[in-house]
Amino acid sequence: MPHATDAWGICFDYEGAARRQNEERMTPIIEFKNYTFKYRSQTEPTLLDINLSIYPGEKVLIVGPSGSGKSTLAHCINGMVPFSFPGESTGTLAVNGLDPAKTGIFGMSKSVGTVLQDTDGQFIGLTVAEDVAFALENDCVEQEKMFDLVNEVAKTVDIERLLDHAPTELSGGQKQRVSMAGVLVDDVDILLFDEPLANLDPATGKRAIDLIDRIHREKKKTVLIIEHRLEDVLYRDVDRIIVIGDGRVVADQKPDELLASDVLIKEGIREPLYVTALKHAGCVIKAQDRPQHIETMNLERHRQKVQEWYSHVELPEPKGEKEPALEILDLDFSYISGNPILANIHFRINRGEMLSIVGKNGAGKSTLSNLICGFLNPDRGRILLNGADIADKSIKERGEVIGLVMQNPNQMISKPMIFDEVALGLAVRGVPEEEIKERVNETLKICGLYPFRNWPVSALSFGQKKRVTIASILVMNPSVLILDEPTAGQDYRHYTEIMEFLKELNEKYGITIVMITHDMHLMLEYTDRAIVIADGQLIADDTPANVLTNEWIADRAYLKKTSLYDLAVKCGIEDTSGFAERFIYFERQVRENGGIQTADV
Repeated sequence: MPHATDAWGICFDYEGAARRQNEERMTPIIEFKNYTFKYRSQTEPTLLDINLSIYPGEKVLIVGPSGSGKSTLAHCINGMVPFSFPGESTGTLAVNGLDPAKTGIFGMSKSVGTVLQDTDGQFIGLTVAEDVAFALENDCVEQEKMFDLVNEVAKTVDIERLLDHAPTELSGGQKQRVSMAGVLVDDVDILLFDEPLANLDPATGKRAIDLIDRIHREKKKTVLIIEHRLEDVLYRDVDRIIVIGDGRVVADQKPDELLASDVLIKEGIREPLYVTALKHAGCVIKAQDRPQHIETMNLERHRQKVQEWYSHVELPEPKGEKEPALEILDLDFSYISGNPILANIHFRINRGEMLSIVGKNGAGKSTLSNLICGFLNPDRGRILLNGADIADKSIKERGEVIGLVMQNPNQMISKPMIFDEVALGLAVRGVPEEEIKERVNETLKICGLYPFRNWPVSALSFGQKKRVTIASILVMNPSVLILDEPTAGQDYRHYTEIMEFLKELNEKYGITIVMITHDMHLMLEYTDRAIVIADGQLIADDTPANVLTNEWIADRAYLKKTSLYDLAVKCGIEDTSGFAERFIYFERQVRENGGIQTADV
């Protein structure tokens, strides 16, 4: 019956209401039509003929290599283009019925809430409560209502106990929750997350994806996530994955359909590890297998091939132990007496080794590197370099043999020109000019930067700047190189480029390389040993495969158990660690052979 009358005599058109509701759902909340955008400073467009519709309540993941245009796409949606990043556009763009180019950044902030990769750049208030309330203060909301709204949104993102804290005191995961609260308090319809996992340890990243998913379901928001760590985002369902390549929409598919295709590989985007492992075993993945989640994927028809592959891949003989390069002996350190940051840390790093140090945010990893480099002095214990105690060595003296490369290259670079930046360390040590020129040019050749030696640093990409900082350390001829998050925020192509370069430095020049990282893929693919620190204590010194298939270690150190573990279990392979080790070895062989598989399975 199309019409009915209620007890008050009011007539309802049920069919009409249902139709209107359906039409609302079918009207895009974000719509690009033949949209092209070119930055003012560029000759070629960054976005080309974009046709894309996103509907209310959808949760969409946007992926693509660096420079593909995905960040520009986000800037167009939230109004940063053209107001912060001027340029020319053609075609049309509507976001919640508004034209961002006319509405402006402030106007769009009422519809689109953006959580940035660098959350520190988003904080305004001296306390968390002040920061969350900032948008409400701008809108002159009454104080009593403001308190209620701040408390309500704080409860949603679980930061109630942090409201009196300063944002700068918080961990990476806590900062991200505060940023979420700051956009949620304005009750926006669209939430845009730009690289939300880049600076988070694996377990905190998992919690962030959980929180985004919960907000999406409970608040019925439209959610856009831009992220390189595709497997980590797929921990929870997404409706669609949009792949951007060279400024165009290359694919717009459901996750199961995309993972069953070769689009990700062609675009230089890392597939989930279990998908790569299945392909190594010769399996042809179909959308019907439901590959979005390894936990629920149908693997029945692939089990035999995976088992055969596992039995065919033979591991190499373990390498003999070399002489130690660095020895950390019973190290204790506290910033405040009685509150230890590191306690009884004891391990050795062998010459020519490539090793990873992992653990949750705030575990003490960076503090450990600062102790090794002499920026801090231990309360107890010793640090030996090539068998000799370095307690009496100054920061400058240690810097000649132990190089530290920070996560953000911009924090290390102080000269405008590449040659001058790489030469700086030698110049301050009074090295003759001719020797400086010779050593700098040789180092620039090793780092692939020689053609750019007379370029300004500002003209380089993020990855190239990273190489400049490595070159400025390498020119000192260090025997140990410590890198803090060498691949953070980089796409798969740039990640591989940096890591293959570091691998060459390690193998060809014998430099001992220590990497502090949250990237479990990096740990698995490029290092043979992992030092795991949790709550200031060393809880494991083992192979990456053993670490990432051990649930107790993973939980305590905020790591994420590798999906290779789940794949092995679901395929009836009991030796989960051995399966992961075979994958690592086989993957390295494939990489060294230019993508050609080397095992006859």
